[in-house]
Amino acid sequence: MSTTPTPTGPRWRAPLVWRVLQLLARIVTGLLARLEVTGDVPDRLRHGPLILAVNHIGTFDPIAFSAATLKIGVRPRIMATGGLFRAPIAGAAMRASGHIRVNRTRVSADEALASAAVDDAVAALAEGSVVAGYPEGRITLDPGLWPERGRSGMARLALATRVTVVPVAQWGSHEVLPYADIPANLARAVWRDFRKRPTVKVHFGKPIDLSDLDPAVRGDVQRATDRIIAALHAELIPLRVNEPDRPAYTDPTRRSETRRSFNPDSRTPAVLDVGGDDLPGAGQSQQRP
Repeated sequence: MSTTPTPTGPRWRAPLVWRVLQLLARIVTGLLARLEVTGDVPDRLRHGPLILAVNHIGTFDPIAFSAATLKIGVRPRIMATGGLFRAPIAGAAMRASGHIRVNRTRVSADEALASAAVDDAVAALAEGSVVAGYPEGRITLDPGLWPERGRSGMARLALATRVTVVPVAQWGSHEVLPYADIPANLARAVWRDFRKRPTVKVHFGKPIDLSDLDPAVRGDVQRATDRIIAALHAELIPLRVNEPDRPAYTDPTRRSETRRSFNPDSRTPAVLDVGGDDLPGAGQSQQRP
């Protein structure tokens, strides 16, 4: 059984800017989509420390995720690409909200996650924060929009801090905004969303058991990474029962590749016993079709 450390010092409190932005995300999501939120996080972890591992299928994901976390009463600090922080307005809002910058300059996403961003995330968890991130390190390019092979940063963070990891599966947000050429396609996409309002599903799954893994043991970081991605696969299956192989919606701006495709069949996720907490709509242990 893994143990969640007790924060030392003053607990982090979400700034007013982030509270307002979460509310705006809820409003925007309600205008452009139908948001369905299932599952939950254990009450004792609702205010942290906690790690939320989220699959990444589209550019609207952070907005839908922010709306969903507001709905269940969680104020996460999101690990986001440095490009957002460099933007004049968005960057100021991200910094004021207390989010965590992940730089991807001349190093790989894996190396970036393993350096300053992980140090900042460790500090955030020590303050009792809920830290959220995308273990794939990018929007998935898998042809079926399944989670890709993960980067090791989130696994390293979880093993270093022994903080509980909850998988968060999203589906439908890929229909809201285009993958690329957003300025040229934004007006058309928003008009389509107003008329159609695609369903966006966000599910908070069962905590993942990483208690038998040790970052000092060769291969355990990769095993933890695989468990996190396998858990996201398992939680995603019930959200897309009518789209078991390929998504029904095709985004013409999205490219696809199989270089980082992930096969979860031999990596059944281990679920952590959280002391009898009954999580509504909890994920199932079935495998990807």
